[in-house]
Amino acid sequence: MFKPISRRTLLRGTGVALSLPWLEVMAADKLAEPPLRAAFMFMPNGVRPDHWTPPGDSEQYEITPHLKPLEGLKDDFILLENLWNKNAVGRNGHWPKDPIWLSGGYVQRTTGSDLDVGAISLDQKIAQHLGTLTPLPTLELGIDSPRSGIDTAGGGFARIYGSFISWRDPHTPVPKEIVPQLAFDRLFRNPGPSVTAGLDPSSPAVMKSLQRDDTSVLDLVLEDAKSLRRKGSAADRNKLDEYFESVRSVEQRMEAALRPQKRWINQGKLPMERPAPGIPATHAEHVRLMLDILVLSFWTDSTRVATFMFGDAQTGQDYSFLPGVKGGFHSLSHHLNEAAKMEQYQKVVTWHSEQMAYFLNKVKSIDEGGRSMLDSSMILYGSTLKDGNRHDPENLPLLLAGRGKGTLRPGRRLRAPALTPLCNLHLALLHRMGIQDERFGDSTGVLAGLS
Repeated sequence: MFKPISRRTLLRGTGVALSLPWLEVMAADKLAEPPLRAAFMFMPNGVRPDHWTPPGDSEQYEITPHLKPLEGLKDDFILLENLWNKNAVGRNGHWPKDPIWLSGGYVQRTTGSDLDVGAISLDQKIAQHLGTLTPLPTLELGIDSPRSGIDTAGGGFARIYGSFISWRDPHTPVPKEIVPQLAFDRLFRNPGPSVTAGLDPSSPAVMKSLQRDDTSVLDLVLEDAKSLRRKGSAADRNKLDEYFESVRSVEQRMEAALRPQKRWINQGKLPMERPAPGIPATHAEHVRLMLDILVLSFWTDSTRVATFMFGDAQTGQDYSFLPGVKGGFHSLSHHLNEAAKMEQYQKVVTWHSEQMAYFLNKVKSIDEGGRSMLDSSMILYGSTLKDGNRHDPENLPLLLAGRGKGTLRPGRRLRAPALTPLCNLHLALLHRMGIQDERFGDSTGVLAGLS
């Protein structure tokens, strides 16, 4: 009879700790059923509205050209309509729209040193409550490197705004990983204390290094902090509060790591080799690898919340690898209703639908105790613009895939009243994750009709 060991058991070497794969002796850590996951998949530069939104207003609808690659998954997603972010209206076409996709905040013009997007993003809000249940609170993936500088021609917004959809607080973007190998390694390689490597685990030196002191770092400096807070300005006090909250969050996660949580253990093996170093040679390979890693992160229960950016606000990615396309996504989105450019723009948007179909089919193919992983997921896909040519922020192109463990009813369209806050959807998703907040962002209530 074997003695159960923790899933968090590590093999320690010099300067690195490698997480063990799932073993039978870890079965004591297993959850009784798969957990609920949430992924937020962002596409820049909008769509061709006439190729996205089906005609009519009934729950049943015809598959439009942009949705054609997803036709086989029609019963697995809800086509959402009439949602928007009001704080995106009348501002720059791109930069302030991206960071509020998951928050609904109001983005301040800035030189880049004092970023302010007005609110925390949905994924990070979930992580505040559930992030200690998994090795990674969240996983942020993307393709483009962050931008720098100020877009003086576009209203004076810092370009960095358009590089992130995940924000830990109104002033702090969460870095996204764009190198497949490094993203892969985050799932399986955890930093370990090299000071104890190679030593007898029962030796006094090791025992002393592993002793826990339950006193919080913040508790130790509390008096000095109070004094500093009294002396500072209102802005200083806000920054101190945000800083202390970040420190406390790290402490809580470290403490949770010492109390291993139950995890979901999938049987068998999800075949994926460690990616080669660097950025893949082609954009298509880059995207597919990152999507595979996202699937793997859910399969291993390394995280239950993830974001993925197909590109930043004005991605310069060249899509000339597609037949009949010549140029970048952003430039083609400004098609000026010219037929040739519109056709190329359509092909680029539809290519992204093909990648989503690849991702959703992969998630759907994974059996978890008699149900699909997609059944235990909520996957939001869409953009911050409806019409890429007009920068239209109303009636955003969105679809919500998965069944949310029985809390979502896919296979139809859901037409909310015109100008319904996108944050109403976010609040509904928060509730499904077990976070019963009354408001989120600029929400006016919970989006009805999802179940």
